[in-house]
Amino acid sequence: MPAAILDIEQQLLLLELQAPFDKREVQLARRRMAKRWHPDVAPAGRQYEHERHLKAINEAADQLERLAEGSRGGKVSRNAVKVSAAAARRAREEAGRRAYEEEQRAREHAHEQAVHDPFGSRVPDHSVVHRYARCESYPEWGVGTVAGIYFTGDPTGDDEVQQWARVRFSHGVRTVPAGSMSFVDFSKPDPAGARVARFMTAAQRAMAEGDYALAAQRLVYARDAEPKNVGVLRLMTLAFWQAGNLEAAARSVRDWARVDGERPAAHRFAARIYEDVGALDLAEEAAHRAAERGPTDAGAWERLGRLRLQLLDREGALEALERALGLGAGGDVKALLVQALALEPRAVPVV
Repeated sequence: MPAAILDIEQQLLLLELQAPFDKREVQLARRRMAKRWHPDVAPAGRQYEHERHLKAINEAADQLERLAEGSRGGKVSRNAVKVSAAAARRAREEAGRRAYEEEQRAREHAHEQAVHDPFGSRVPDHSVVHRYARCESYPEWGVGTVAGIYFTGDPTGDDEVQQWARVRFSHGVRTVPAGSMSFVDFSKPDPAGARVARFMTAAQRAMAEGDYALAAQRLVYARDAEPKNVGVLRLMTLAFWQAGNLEAAARSVRDWARVDGERPAAHRFAARIYEDVGALDLAEEAAHRAAERGPTDAGAWERLGRLRLQLLDREGALEALERALGLGAGGDVKALLVQALALEPRAVPVV
């Protein structure tokens, strides 16, 4: 523990003494205050208060006498009192800050325990048959140790009886519905397909609740189990994109295109993501690949024409927009054609 800082200012107030002072002045102040605060002169019922105050006076006087004996010339200056008071104030502020932080940590721990471990102080209502389990709703928690099974509700009344499992995971204790637990048998391997199914289901649940960032994290675990699973890569691309993490979405769609590049879907997503990123040249290349792999998709040709129009490629934009118009695209294509025709033709280099 840090050494206590002597607060000379507080002790001078206790002795009703002013700086500068020496040992003799401290002794006189002690005698004066002892006459006032001695328990023998205390009013009825205040003897204990006078006794405590006199004890504090004697302790302060002892410290001030030792300080005066060790000071230059046997006298403590006003500047020394100011320095001591400032140091004491800083020490009190630091102690207050630490006490506040400790109180906040205790409150957070109590809240965490109330939310996730409400049965921590109870004896289990049912013994544990299977020791290790995972929560299907949160597969990223991994495998935990089941500490007990608990029941809530009144079976004789109208309350529905619910069964809960108290499980200790690596990040802390969690209390979850027993029906969401799947028990683990370590004598059998955990196939990659089963891991993918768990994380895919949990990710779809998170996306249905609008938490795309959590869904993307779960899909990363599924991707690690099967790196070339097209369904996982497609859903992970969508989750990162909806979460606003465009860089991660671009990496995901790149991996998806490497695995399933013969189909237009990955390139179509890539074009949109690259356009959101602001990489129009990459978006145009991806849109071109999507249009080549889906030649009857009017929307793909329209997107390609629009991107080429932004890149000021007049001839390329006209070619793509005319293909889109021939496939039955709507009125927006005609407006884009007018903009493309208004561009300056590119100069043909003289050979």
